[in-house]
Amino acid sequence: MVEIPDDVKVHKSVFTEQLKIVSSLFPHLSCDTTNPEKKSKTEHISSQPLPTTSALPATAGSKADSKPSNTVKDNKNTIESLFAERRAKMQTAQRDKPPATVIAPPKEEPSASVASVGTGISLKQAIPRDISSYFPVVAPRGRMAEKLAAAAPYNFFLTTITASKPTHTEPLAVTFQELLDSSLGELECSVQMNFMVDIGWLLAHYFFAGYENVPLLVLYGDETPELRMVSQKKPNVTAVKVEIKTPFGVHHTKMGLYGYRDGSMRVVISTANLYEDDWHNRTQGLWISPRLPAVPEGSDTTYGESRTDFRTSLLTYLDAYKLPQLQPWLARVRKTDFSDVKVFLVASVPGGHTNTPKGPLWGHPRLGHVLSQHAAPIDDSCPLVAQSSSIGSLGPSPESWVLGEIMASFRKDSAPVGIRRLPGFRMIYPSYSNVRQSHDGLLGGGCLPYVKNTHVKQEWLKDYLYQWCSRARHRNKAMPHIKTYCRWSHRGLYWFLLTSANLSKAAWGVYNKTGRFEKPLRINSYEAGVLFLPKMLLDENFFPMESHKKHPPFPMPYDIPIIPYAPEDTPFFMDYLQQ
Repeated sequence: MVEIPDDVKVHKSVFTEQLKIVSSLFPHLSCDTTNPEKKSKTEHISSQPLPTTSALPATAGSKADSKPSNTVKDNKNTIESLFAERRAKMQTAQRDKPPATVIAPPKEEPSASVASVGTGISLKQAIPRDISSYFPVVAPRGRMAEKLAAAAPYNFFLTTITASKPTHTEPLAVTFQELLDSSLGELECSVQMNFMVDIGWLLAHYFFAGYENVPLLVLYGDETPELRMVSQKKPNVTAVKVEIKTPFGVHHTKMGLYGYRDGSMRVVISTANLYEDDWHNRTQGLWISPRLPAVPEGSDTTYGESRTDFRTSLLTYLDAYKLPQLQPWLARVRKTDFSDVKVFLVASVPGGHTNTPKGPLWGHPRLGHVLSQHAAPIDDSCPLVAQSSSIGSLGPSPESWVLGEIMASFRKDSAPVGIRRLPGFRMIYPSYSNVRQSHDGLLGGGCLPYVKNTHVKQEWLKDYLYQWCSRARHRNKAMPHIKTYCRWSHRGLYWFLLTSANLSKAAWGVYNKTGRFEKPLRINSYEAGVLFLPKMLLDENFFPMESHKKHPPFPMPYDIPIIPYAPEDTPFFMDYLQQ
């Protein structure tokens, strides 16, 4: 810890604040791992997407505030300071660099600029479009379409890891700014659906992509003052909090819809929240659809549906929100050709649910139904391998829900129904030792909100736990916020699900076994994921997991074989960050 002399001519509090700012910008220079300014946010602990520090002054002669602006009380002008922290970072980072070229706002759009705090300076003028001074990992512009084409047929990516340089150039790794890359299309409008959203971080990406005035709809779950007020200063941005009646549910879906000026669109489904920490040193997954063209005028309503009925499933999911703001998108999806989409949408929406003539629509019964229709017969010796960043209350025994309900759906395939033994169950969840050796030390567990109080009620789970290990993908020290479920054998991978849904009843649903007048399946949260089936993508019974003459191997996010907990291991508990 740096000792600050009392006789410095600058006030000590100012000196301290500057050190905090430098520490937050360049954490590798700090040796104080207990610094509260560096504490990671979690989906269950904090309602604020990012910690904030006092903004650097707009002029060199003014003094920094000695109190951090991290509360609503101290930050009355929340919208005016959306970019304040980011601008401060850029000013600090660029002190030793020549100034970047400034792009002035177009003369015909003087009202589109946003004023910075107390300076009257347009952000378009104040913030140069030098993204490398703003984000730690920046991919080359104009190459994302090429990268996406090379990722076929899976289109499955992981996010880059700031502290793992090999991931910065990995062909199957992406940054958020690449989702807005011009090579993917000229953006006309977009929707971001998520749980936690740092609107300043998100709008910065749109700004650097040149889309700061493009219509943006944000559906979010975690309330912040900035989101409530953003449209007052950014009229092109509409933010809507998704209300859920039950206190145990959240809007947990991570989905992006991107509409392009030529009438085409794209769907992205991921596991990452829209704030800095989730795109920093955490392992996240994304599926990025091909560019989906508009259907020809006068086409039949069934024209452009995919083999997986993805368009119908997406329409059903979007309609479940009952939001007028989504109506234009429902119309757009109906007029889009989804025939190139070869994955299934597996989603959850809150409420009580019954089966439909087309089968279950939501939760684990939906997954089971799709597997029973399209998955190749799987030997019962192949276990289900679940992997998530949180674990819910699963009951006092494995049979309470995991083996008694979840496995009944997840074990299904297209083989004739008969007497079969229950497959094994494996659960990948980071151990304490995994987190301790992560890029961020114990703070790397900030995305793992499993608590000891829940675990002591289901200690049977430890017999099923496996370590997080991802050396092959250079993410062994990047704790997983990704959620996946799959089954494989020595022959290959039978199916793989990438989803926002953790292993919990709130996400997947639980059958009502007592009430006669209640609907049979109860789900509390919004979730969305995509199911990869070899039959649809390769016309095979399984995906190769190693080099193959005919098809590329499926890009697993973790190493195989998986490693069980040692007797002395314990899962990482969020309690460790509170001790």
